[in-house]
Amino acid sequence: MIIKRNGRSTEHRSRHVDVLVIGAGISGIGIAHHLKCERPGTSFAILEAREEIGGTWSLFRYPGIRSDSDMPTFGYSFKPWTSPLSIAEGPYILEYLRKTAEECGIRERIRFGHKVVAADFDTGSGLWTVTVHRTGSRRPATFTSRFLFLSTGYYDYESAFVPDFEGIGEFKGRVVHPQFWPDDLVYADKRVVVIGSGATAVTLIPSMTPLAKHVTMLQRSPSYVLSAPGVDVTTHLLNKVVGPERAHRISRHKNIALGRGLFRASKLAPGLMRKLLIAQVRAQLPEHFDVDTHFTPRYNPWEQRLCMVPNGDLFKAIYSGKASVVTDHIDRFTENGIRLRSGQELVADVVVTATGLNMLPFGSITLSVDGQQAHLPDLVAFKAMMLSGIPNLAYAVGYSNLSWTLKVELVAEHFCRLLDHMKAFGYDTVVPVLDNPGMERFPILDLQAGYVNRGIGAFPRAGDEGPWTLEHVYEKDVERLRRGPVDDPALHFTTVRKPASARAGSR
Repeated sequence: MIIKRNGRSTEHRSRHVDVLVIGAGISGIGIAHHLKCERPGTSFAILEAREEIGGTWSLFRYPGIRSDSDMPTFGYSFKPWTSPLSIAEGPYILEYLRKTAEECGIRERIRFGHKVVAADFDTGSGLWTVTVHRTGSRRPATFTSRFLFLSTGYYDYESAFVPDFEGIGEFKGRVVHPQFWPDDLVYADKRVVVIGSGATAVTLIPSMTPLAKHVTMLQRSPSYVLSAPGVDVTTHLLNKVVGPERAHRISRHKNIALGRGLFRASKLAPGLMRKLLIAQVRAQLPEHFDVDTHFTPRYNPWEQRLCMVPNGDLFKAIYSGKASVVTDHIDRFTENGIRLRSGQELVADVVVTATGLNMLPFGSITLSVDGQQAHLPDLVAFKAMMLSGIPNLAYAVGYSNLSWTLKVELVAEHFCRLLDHMKAFGYDTVVPVLDNPGMERFPILDLQAGYVNRGIGAFPRAGDEGPWTLEHVYEKDVERLRRGPVDDPALHFTTVRKPASARAGSR
């Protein structure tokens, strides 16, 4: 509502809602859609720290940024991905998210420039009180809600991982990190070295070679790189024959089956899959290229996420001679580039440190119950969407071995069913209670990637039994979250006898 006071327009919106969603990225928009469509009587708002939607897709602006999953499964089930592109670049994904938010009436529920710093649940009133720092204001604001939904992902948007390279201050060229890509960077006719071998590095190299003089991928050790079709011909034809909605459903089922089949094969027959993955790389590179050194990882497939390259663009860049790969360790930076342990010096005008991201649990929000701060590593994930001992809270973390959004939508469906269940029985609060505190615990991500190893210790854990397990297996989550019952012996439901009225406005 817009109210005019003294000739000026001021925005007045309630600061109490049923559900407060934190984050307006792909997860937050998906959760909001399900709330709006499946529970039209539920009030909700989205708090977004930045000034635009999209999360990763509006923050990261490096050349060629793209999905590392196919778009029919990375997109929403309710919003068909109609482009023939199977692997899409960031601007296309961002436009898709913007259209979704506009068409579903979600954008008007977003409060931009609202960074959540703390949230405390009061068991007496059954309400969350959320403390927010607002852009342009020195005074914090508070919001209250019955439920808190964290759709913050697990990356730190404000800092990136860069190793402490010796001599980096002596380098006369420019050093940039992909997470903070500068608008004024000019690399045309420049010699570029990209440090890294993960998804970001294999994206940057073919994207920069058309303008750069030469691009070198400098890696300590190789990753598995899988060439995938950039255009899904089957989906493109189905769009014309059966229409976008049916084509989208068919393509999602097809691609889920393919993705799960690839993952299962990698776990059941790692030796065979290793040979097949390396063979498809060898077939796309010059005959005498040293595939054993540069594209043969030391680990088994899917111990780290596979790097997808549409239409083999990385291999085409190498084949053309505009890009090359060096596998070695960095000794130090020099004035003109990077000296390696082998003694070789890579001359560079620009160095891109695609050395990884930092993990951050729940956007660094301090969670507490009745003023007692929760220590996240002591908590255990319930059905991979709630936390032991924390009432009226849910979160979304996507799959490590399949499209992120598939898991988010299953969680959103189950969350709406949970709200339905509580309304039907008159419950105000729900909290998962760990019935076996001595159970064995495991990390919530099953990858051996560097960024996971560095940061996973700060996150809640998973258990080894019942609803406390977390397997990143889509078909099991379908049974548990979509088809399985909401009620569970580990869930404790209560009714607040004398609900306190929610107080709107700043405190």
